[in-house]
This record gives sequence, C-alpha cells and structure tokens, in this order.
Amino acid sequence: MKNLFLSSYFSGVTNLFSEFSNNDCSGKKVVFIPTANIPEKVHYYVESDKKALAKLGMVVDELEITVTTYEEAATRISDADCIFIEGGNTFFLLQELRRTGTDRLIVEQVEKGKTYIGVSAGSMILAKDIEYVKYMDKPAVAPDLNGDFTSLSIVDFYVVPHCTNFPFKKAAEKIINEYSGRYDLYPISNNQAVTVKGDETEVRSEVKKSKK
Repeated sequence: MKNLFLSSYFSGVTNLFSEFSNNDCSGKKVVFIPTANIPEKVHYYVESDKKALAKLGMVVDELEITVTTYEEAATRISDADCIFIEGGNTFFLLQELRRTGTDRLIVEQVEKGKTYIGVSAGSMILAKDIEYVKYMDKPAVAPDLNGDFTSLSIVDFYVVPHCTNFPFKKAAEKIINEYSGRYDLYPISNNQAVTVKGDETEVRSEVKKSKK
C-alpha cells in the first residue's frame, strides 16, 4: 500500500505529517536525501527540514547519493522507516537518482509500503515525467538526461509546489496554464501537502493556531 506525504516545504506542514503518521514519529529512522539541493544557491531549508524531523523525534540519517556506493545506499534505504527526498533542482535529482540506481531502490521500497516524504523536487520526482517542471527548475544542470525526463512513475498525478509562494508563484501559474488540460495537476502551497494512503489521495492544509 502506498504511503506518501508530498509537500512544498516540510517545515510548514510538520503538524500535518504528524497527523498523517498517527502521531507515531518518535524514534522512527528517516533516510534523508538532500541531493536535489546541490546545484542550488539557497540551502536554508535543508537544515530547517532536518530540525523539523528531529523535533518530531525522528532519527535523521543523511544520505548524499552522489558520494555513496549503491550497496550502502541500498542498505540504508532498506533499514530506514521513512524515505525523505529534499527539494532543489528536480532535473538534477532525476539525473543522479538514475545514474546511481537509487531510483530503483526507492520505487522498490515505496511499493513495499515504506513511508515516502517528498519536498518540492522530491514530490515532483514521483510523476511519470518531469518535463512540466521546466518553468520552475533549469534542465541544463542535468545534461546526462539527454532530454529524457521519464521519472519514477510512482503516482499518476503531477504535484505543482509553491503555487502561492514567492519566488515560484509565477512559475507555478505557467505550469498550471500550460498543463492543466493534459495532466492531473495537484497545486499546493507551502502550507499544504498531498497525501496518499493506498488508493486514497487528498490535499490537506496546515491549520495555523491563533496566538492568544
């Protein structure tokens, strides 16, 4: 049974994830893959998300696949309770997942029912194809793809993250305008997530508690 939590910005939806996990996060081991962030100039959200996971009581095992052997990656992904793929450049992420064989490892574990947490690029990478991401990310950073943007094909819909948030609001609008008639798009803001449990898919929103 698929168990997916797909977000734009994990630190903005930690309460949603806790609810999604039936408040059973403490002590769970999460393999944290930050690879998509390598070509980016902004890095703050990587540390922010690791701290958010730790605050939930989860044990973070950071796995940078570009410098890890296939055998080690296979062991650490298999041993973890959850797989977390951070945001960044989706094309670079696909290139490195494919080059290292980590794409197959992830698909295998997700099909077995392991919890998958995606953030931005980590959410979009589950679609059948990531060509639609061109307005948000630069394909040029992943020359080894050679124009083949076939992705993990774990879901049959397409997440559009940051749909109301700077600096990606306009890019998200372009994606929606061009692809809404062709793809089943799921636009989400930084305070929303697409959750998948088995055959049930829904968009959920984080409710901010008012200050007294």
